[in-house]
Amino acid sequence: MKKMITRRNFLAAAGVVAAAGVLTACGGSSSSTAASGSAAGSAAGSTASGETIKVGVMGPLSGNVSVYGQAVVNGASLYLKQVNADGGINGKQIEILTEDEQGDATQAVNCFTKMVDEGITALIGDVTTTPTLAVAAESADYNMPMVTASATAEAVTYDAETDTVNANVFRATFTDPFQGIKMADYAYKKLGYTKAAVIFKKGADYNEGLAENFVNEFESLGGTIVDQESYSDGDVDFKTQLTSILGKAPETVFCPNYYEEVGQILSQAESIGLTVPFLGGDGWDGLEGYATADQLKDSYFCANYAKGASPEFEEAYKAEYGEEYPNGFAPLGYDAAKTVVYGLQAAEDAGLEAGSDEYKQAVIDAIASGSIDGITGTFTFDEHHNPVKETAILTYVDGKPELKEMF
Repeated sequence: MKKMITRRNFLAAAGVVAAAGVLTACGGSSSSTAASGSAAGSAAGSTASGETIKVGVMGPLSGNVSVYGQAVVNGASLYLKQVNADGGINGKQIEILTEDEQGDATQAVNCFTKMVDEGITALIGDVTTTPTLAVAAESADYNMPMVTASATAEAVTYDAETDTVNANVFRATFTDPFQGIKMADYAYKKLGYTKAAVIFKKGADYNEGLAENFVNEFESLGGTIVDQESYSDGDVDFKTQLTSILGKAPETVFCPNYYEEVGQILSQAESIGLTVPFLGGDGWDGLEGYATADQLKDSYFCANYAKGASPEFEEAYKAEYGEEYPNGFAPLGYDAAKTVVYGLQAAEDAGLEAGSDEYKQAVIDAIASGSIDGITGTFTFDEHHNPVKETAILTYVDGKPELKEMF
């Protein structure tokens, strides 16, 4: 039987110590005013007065990973605005409280507790893994319904070592193990590769999680991992690792890293004559601006969303923000918001008081047993609160990502 996680053991799993008085002032900009078109704005049509349903939306709106945070917060806010424009939930408007956690775990916890003090009934967030782990730990004490759009580490919702589920936390994206396994299956079963190498950043949950599961799955299928190379955070020269890989003659290289580093790796691989196809995970989203068409030829990566899958969403995003949706994190933010609203609708239909313990539990129960008709696919949740859905496999045509198939 799965156990409900406690704050203490989740903090231990996350490697976070939240001692009293340690947290710094939150760097976000909590707002309940009309939206100005930026990610940090609240929903148009919601008001600070009268009866509203307060929903927190959190992400790194500044800092090194703001490209992901802006996308998630914009996508989530877009859906909540649409709900408000359609009359809200049983006539109640959603009041959006948005915070910028700057990509920092301590800031993220501080932002979350600030929103709790302001009366949120559910949270959409966080975005990247380490801050999300910290917020999930804190949220357990409040049994706060929490849906992360994009944090992929398995430990966000489930601790495999203790067989413990964090009962109030869900995700709209797939997990690191899922991505690593999926790409190993695709490499071996669909592309026919039997010899692969791996290059990844060490010390990072996302990169290590994908790499480990790719290796284990590829070898279990009968494939051979000819080389595993790692690098440290901040490294910009990968030629030593790539030269080692070149000498082992792989048919493909799995590179589960984020797009800026992947672009550097592909460029340096080309410069030393390592021209085999590379494979990746959803961190490749946005890579086309950092690599050439030749470097991307015959490469594949897995993603939650493929451009063109929902023209309505894409048109609405451009109309709201004045630009094309930036990456697949925006659709995931949209679906995370859909998931939260699904739960809120059930609690409102039951006539419960927003923010009460009964209300929050009703939201959690509805999500756990529900089916979400999202733009990244229709999905339910498994026993670990991960979405059950297909994966989009994307390849590059003239240097731009296109859907190859659902797998």
